[in-house]
Amino acid sequence: VRLQVQNVEKPLYRGTFHCFQSIIKQESAFGLYKGIGSPMMGLTFINALVFGVQGNTLRALGKDTPLNQFLAGSAAGAIQCIICCPMELAKTRMQLQGTGEYKLKKKNYKNSLDCLIKIYRKEGLRGINRGMVSTFIRETPSFGFYFLTYDCMTRYLGCEAEDSYVIPKLLFSGGMSGIVSWLSTYPMDVIKSRLQADGVGGVTQYKGILDCVRKSYHDEGWRVFTRGLTSTLLRAFPVNAATFATVTVFLMYMRSEDNLRECEPGPVIQQPSSL
Repeated sequence: VRLQVQNVEKPLYRGTFHCFQSIIKQESAFGLYKGIGSPMMGLTFINALVFGVQGNTLRALGKDTPLNQFLAGSAAGAIQCIICCPMELAKTRMQLQGTGEYKLKKKNYKNSLDCLIKIYRKEGLRGINRGMVSTFIRETPSFGFYFLTYDCMTRYLGCEAEDSYVIPKLLFSGGMSGIVSWLSTYPMDVIKSRLQADGVGGVTQYKGILDCVRKSYHDEGWRVFTRGLTSTLLRAFPVNAATFATVTVFLMYMRSEDNLRECEPGPVIQQPSSL
């Protein structure tokens, strides 16, 4: 977020690792965890929505095809924006608070919840949902590629329940899915961050998505749309590797033959693999 929104005329950070070092030096190691309250509150519901909607949509479509995987993932991505947008708004505002300060001189927000409450009191529902359209444009195709890539990778690697290397294969598949997902729509993430950070200092720069794209490109060139990509990909692989592997292993256990006999006496849709 800090790399994406920093002023090009007076940049604070030269790159990912310089940003990392500067935050620790100027704000202590706790500076790296600013805004953590928002993801902690929201990610549980987001992942529940994403995997629940994707699974049910895929069953509703009937066939487990690459196109249906993409469509089911896109549906999941679109629906979770309801939670994702306010969550990321609070996270962005908290992460930008007190940039470069070891002890905050002026603390606008106590925590993520306080941030959302104050934004709501000042700007109403519209303020809470700032960046909703850009979030929707980013998340819908992104989650489509997310689940499509995971499906293709697990099939290619031959991930079977009885395979002794199934966990490493799932971790790799999940990590690659996260990378492809972010690469597919990353420029829109930059725009979303800029829109949600807009007005933090009391000055509003952008009228909307197109205005943000035009001004960002005019001032900084095409490279602006790759700002912070390195740190995003470094985060994406381990996070999504752990997420997908955990969900898949849990579902494998829950869908074992004994559990199926107890919980689902009706017909079961046959899948191409044991996963």
